[in-house]
Amino acid sequence: MDGTASAADCALLLFRLVLALVFIAHGWNHIFGGGKIEGTGRWFDALGMRPGLVHAWLASLTEIGAGVLMGLGLLTPLAAAAMLGVTLVALTTHHIRNGFFTFRPGEGYEYVLVLATCAVVIGALGGGGWSVDGSLGMFGGGWAQLILTAAVGTGAAALQLIMFWRPGERPGTQPGT
Repeated sequence: MDGTASAADCALLLFRLVLALVFIAHGWNHIFGGGKIEGTGRWFDALGMRPGLVHAWLASLTEIGAGVLMGLGLLTPLAAAAMLGVTLVALTTHHIRNGFFTFRPGEGYEYVLVLATCAVVIGALGGGGWSVDGSLGMFGGGWAQLILTAAVGTGAAALQLIMFWRPGERPGTQPGT
């Protein structure tokens, strides 16, 4: 192994571990922090994701599961697609209306934009040589992985939003009542 490959593998490991830590911590906080999962469920309801508690669990477990897979470098494009899907739903339901900067009231979209982009980049590059994928000789990077990550992540987010996002409706009410 030459020095360049080692440096790239080390950089991808660092990149994967930091992204994994962010997603695991975020999912953990949704379940155990502040208002716990029930509070997260109420927040999801307020965002229009119905039923809120179900989506709170789905988002939280997706963040933790995708974070673990990303940290290990296992099924890297699929872990990245899950991260992309979660961030696109967050972008659409909450952050986009608040402008670019995250310090704006309501939190802007710069943070989720960076996370989504990082997920796509790692999905396209693969986990690198210092990953489970690398050890197994799979998901070594390329256009197919970029397309897989983007298509699965975007498709899952779009499907979830179409099926379950009802902005402006209060929980337990019918539209127009």
